[in-house]
Amino acid sequence: MLFKKAVLDRIAAGRVTVAFRYWRRPTVRAGGRLRTAVGELAIDSVERVEETDIGPADARAAGYGTPDALRRDLTGGEGRQLYRIAFHLEGPDERMALRDMADLPDGELETLRSHLRRMDRRAPWTHATLRLIAQRPATAAAILADTLGRDRLALKRDIRKLKELGLTESLDVGYRLSPRGEAYLSLAGEDATE
Repeated sequence: MLFKKAVLDRIAAGRVTVAFRYWRRPTVRAGGRLRTAVGELAIDSVERVEETDIGPADARAAGYGTPDALRRDLTGGEGRQLYRIAFHLEGPDERMALRDMADLPDGELETLRSHLRRMDRRAPWTHATLRLIAQRPATAAAILADTLGRDRLALKRDIRKLKELGLTESLDVGYRLSPRGEAYLSLAGEDATE
């Protein structure tokens, strides 16, 4: 579930707590979490509704002046149902704090090495990807994938795994290493040539 920057700013301010989406099936569930650029959202409820169920209070909670204004922005489609998603800002995205941790004591360095070795079990990709992002920050995923001889979508999935470890950051276009990623590559030394 994606949000535009203006909506994210209102979520951060606590002014938007509801969203409406047309889906074939929900992409979030009640009790789940959703990471966004402004922090982690806790999903309070997900319920199927009709457009006629949207009232003034829901429109305001979704950041609209009127239900009609909200309805004009909804994009349906054959086989899709409308869902009302209620949420609240739970707190910061833990990865944001993690990626700024450039001090990697021996135990932490070994933990990262172990994670990356497991990721490389089928075919080594982690170090080559980290090095390429370090060399070519803000480069589109399609170009990085072509350089590495990989499928773009598979590479994007893999870079998300590196992001989960706090090693990379997403940019408007492409990626860059986080301070933690830079520290890891520096300390990994010869291991990073795998």
